[in-house]
Amino acid sequence: MPADDPVIAGRFDGLEHRFPVRVYFEDTDLSGVVYHANYLRFMERARSDMLRLAGIDQRAAHEAGEGAYAVTRMQLRFAAPARLDDALTVVSRLVRVRAASVDIQQRVMRRDELLVQAEVEAAFVAPNGRPRRQPAQWVDAFVPLVMMGN
Repeated sequence: MPADDPVIAGRFDGLEHRFPVRVYFEDTDLSGVVYHANYLRFMERARSDMLRLAGIDQRAAHEAGEGAYAVTRMQLRFAAPARLDDALTVVSRLVRVRAASVDIQQRVMRRDELLVQAEVEAAFVAPNGRPRRQPAQWVDAFVPLVMMGN
């Protein structure tokens, strides 16, 4: 089961998943701050490990020909830059589960300071790229993690 994988990063703190990130030189641009597209990489890694900890095996679903998640919408707000060697935390939480997609809120934090906020919609798609229902056991795993009233 994916949740037993010892290399999974992050942890659930209540309904929020917290994923640690260190800023390396390769993450920065010429001005010494994190290049904007690298925040997407940090958030993708956090979402993937959050799903693993929830018991979702994306690789097995893909290899079985069931499908995979694809980001269909993402809205970002950049509030402050991260810099070389900063210790960051990507905080993720599921906010809505539908038959074929999930909505996830993510925040990239430096301690208590918000750096980037994202609203993400990920659709489950068949190998042909068309939306399809998520596996029922995945929906069952998500329901306890959804924060209501958002």
